Amino acid sequence: MEQFKTYALMIGLTLLFIWVGGMLGGRAGMIIAFVIAAGMNFYAYYYSDTQVLKHYHAIPVDRRNASGLYEIVERLTRRAGLPMPALYIIPDQQPNAFATGRDYEHAAVAVTEGLLNLLTEEEVEAVIAHELSHIKHYDMLIGTVAATMAGAIAMLANFGMFFGGDRDRPNPIVMIVLMILAPLAATVIQMTISRNREFMADEGAARMTGHPEWLQSGLAKLDNYARGISMHDADPQTAHMFIINPFTGKDVSLKQLFSTHPSTEQRIERLEALK
Repeated sequence: MEQFKTYALMIGLTLLFIWVGGMLGGRAGMIIAFVIAAGMNFYAYYYSDTQVLKHYHAIPVDRRNASGLYEIVERLTRRAGLPMPALYIIPDQQPNAFATGRDYEHAAVAVTEGLLNLLTEEEVEAVIAHELSHIKHYDMLIGTVAATMAGAIAMLANFGMFFGGDRDRPNPIVMIVLMILAPLAATVIQMTISRNREFMADEGAARMTGHPEWLQSGLAKLDNYARGISMHDADPQTAHMFIINPFTGKDVSLKQLFSTHPSTEQRIERLEALK
């Protein structure tokens, strides 16, 4: 079902690309938009996970250089019936984590140095279980593809200046379209990625570990520390992928704009009901 949703998302965004291309440049614009969309769909499906990991300067690790983390993930994957994902550590002090990849065999889990320094072993296990739950339900596929396609929409908006009007008198229709598309890169995420997925992944983590209280305490710590520590290189196109919104520490307007997560208080209350 999640793979079908991803394909539907890719088709929908392709049609949006073509429509915008036609608005900006007529038939020639539609052809250019179609070529761009086809290329981005291919790239998003096969390489969007690599792009996200590279964006956050994620460093691959294994049993030799992160034995404790590796053993936690190995134990949980056996319990969940999943293949071992690739593991990464992000050199950032904001405590956070995300999962990415297009399927079970090409999945990856990334955690920040801040998370490993802050949480207890039990809390780290709960966070990893949350990310593995995303993998198990293919949430990471649609999330990663949506992030790449949202960035592509923003790119198309920027290039739109080349299609309409002239240098001295830009086409007002083009300007209106660009004004609409500028924030669309963020809102498309909110439209296509259900915040309910976080509740489902929390529940999956609680059942995987058998200890809802581990994730409760972990989420409370992550939320509290994220309010005081900003994440370097965080952007709205990928904010929905993290267990805690990386913009938590920003001002209220930003938190409302990039509200891709339910509140931590709501999540902790839901976990309380599972005890």
